[in-house]
Amino acid sequence: MYVSDQDRAKAFYTQKLGFAERMDAPMGPDSRWVELAPGSGETSLVLMKPSEAMPGYDLARSMIGTWATFIFAVADINATYKELTARGVEFQDAPSQQPWGWWATIKDPDGNVIGLHSD
Repeated sequence: MYVSDQDRAKAFYTQKLGFAERMDAPMGPDSRWVELAPGSGETSLVLMKPSEAMPGYDLARSMIGTWATFIFAVADINATYKELTARGVEFQDAPSQQPWGWWATIKDPDGNVIGLHSD
């Protein structure tokens, strides 16, 4: 996930969403490898700050504040909505029943939109 400020994004994902830190290591003069994981899952999320030295810098920068390329599956979307709203997480769309299940979207501090789904 491309972000403009790794510290701010890390605080959001750990303090508001409850992710665990797996790694926070330097990658260069202006960037770090910040890897977080939701719960006890094996999947992790890397919060990457684009740097001018990286290939595809302009594309990476343009992806900040857009739709994420993943969604989070949650057990109970209405309970998750209440819990995350109480923690100050901004919902772009409140939970609603759709033909494929329950759906909602949240925004991180950069405006990246992430889908939440439950059956």
